[in-house]
Amino acid sequence: MKHEKSCGAIVYRREQDKVLLLILRHRRGGHWSFPKGHIEAGENERQTALREVREETGLSIELRDGFRAAVEYSPTPGVRKEVVYFLGCSPRGEVRRQAEEISEIRWAEPEEAFHAVTFQNDKKLISLAMDRIQSEAAGGAV
Repeated sequence: MKHEKSCGAIVYRREQDKVLLLILRHRRGGHWSFPKGHIEAGENERQTALREVREETGLSIELRDGFRAAVEYSPTPGVRKEVVYFLGCSPRGEVRRQAEEISEIRWAEPEEAFHAVTFQNDKKLISLAMDRIQSEAAGGAV
């Protein structure tokens, strides 16, 4: 079995008293998810996540410490893929969509994002990310 690995981020920002999550629709497959992509030579997981977010959205984000969630699935027969996600905070909301790979991009409230994402793994990631964002906010760390 062939193994692949990608990294990405669940990106959020605050708008007044709301948390907004960045979701995007991938051209390949048409699914709603988060920015992610393959690790390039010489990169670590965090560097890949930062690069992919910047390439796909134009955003430079800050990764939050202590959040790393991995999902595995089989995109095609004989291939096992691991995607490692980090939690990233964006200071601004203006995005620039990478037209070659991304057909749509938007900021969504967590409930809207939960219903928009295509895969169950992504719904679980939203729940984990929101738990972390809310716990940090309660402690004043976000």
